[in-house]
Amino acid sequence: MASVQANGITIEYELTGEGEPLLLVMGLGGQLTDWPEGFPEQLAAEGFQVITFDNRDSGLSTEFDWEPPTQVKAVMGMLAKRPPKAGYLLTDMANDAAGLLDALGIASAHVVGMSMGGMIAQTLTIEHPERVRSLTSIMSNPGDRKSGRISPKIMPKLARMKPPTKETAAERSTEMFKLFSGTHYDAAEHVLRSQISVERSFRPKGTARQTAAIMASPDRTAGLGNVTVPTLIVHGLMDKLVLPSGGIATARAVPDSRLLMFPDMGHDLPAPRHAEIIAAIKRNTDLVGVTQEA
Repeated sequence: MASVQANGITIEYELTGEGEPLLLVMGLGGQLTDWPEGFPEQLAAEGFQVITFDNRDSGLSTEFDWEPPTQVKAVMGMLAKRPPKAGYLLTDMANDAAGLLDALGIASAHVVGMSMGGMIAQTLTIEHPERVRSLTSIMSNPGDRKSGRISPKIMPKLARMKPPTKETAAERSTEMFKLFSGTHYDAAEHVLRSQISVERSFRPKGTARQTAAIMASPDRTAGLGNVTVPTLIVHGLMDKLVLPSGGIATARAVPDSRLLMFPDMGHDLPAPRHAEIIAAIKRNTDLVGVTQEA
């Protein structure tokens, strides 16, 4: 792993493989080490140089210090569709990604983002179209406040969860992911990986700030209508954190996009589906030349 100065902050990153650059954008509170085991390596085996990185306020990238809304206020704001005040937006996080590519001397890359990372990837494609060769948005939404919301069934359970401490964070994350993962979720594996992540970096206020950034950012639907690069949308039908309507709405917003949905996938990337998801990503990147010729 290494770090660069980009967009005025420090960004921790890692490169895997050689080939066409492919930027993986992590979700809310996640670190570059939180991609499922083997996932970046399987993409690298398809001929990509895979770039993973810590978003601002997570992992070893720059930590901010503005005070985020409390968990209760954030949940109430979601219910009331009332955006909070935020010290940065998804636009700033997309600018971080563009700045990272600049620092690495990469003019453009295939971009794959999951959850909040999908929102960042969408924003990067809208605001920096020349930097994106193809777009894959996984378990995300277009930010229209209507589609891809949290299931009302799990909202009260999330609101009742106690704020994490370093000692309780791994167990809390494991219990939380039980609420919205698919049928292949392995709690024992999750707690082990979470313990490793917590030892690397523990930033609950950073996650809260990222949440505020999501909620305060504008609707991307109109901007997605101008996207011309090959676009793949992936979503799980069991997703209760970002309901499947988020993937459907994103696919409707992007002209000529492709929608791939899995009945056994929730808000996770289940190992039994990695090969199919990676094959779909590769097919989407292969469309770049075809799209340009057309």
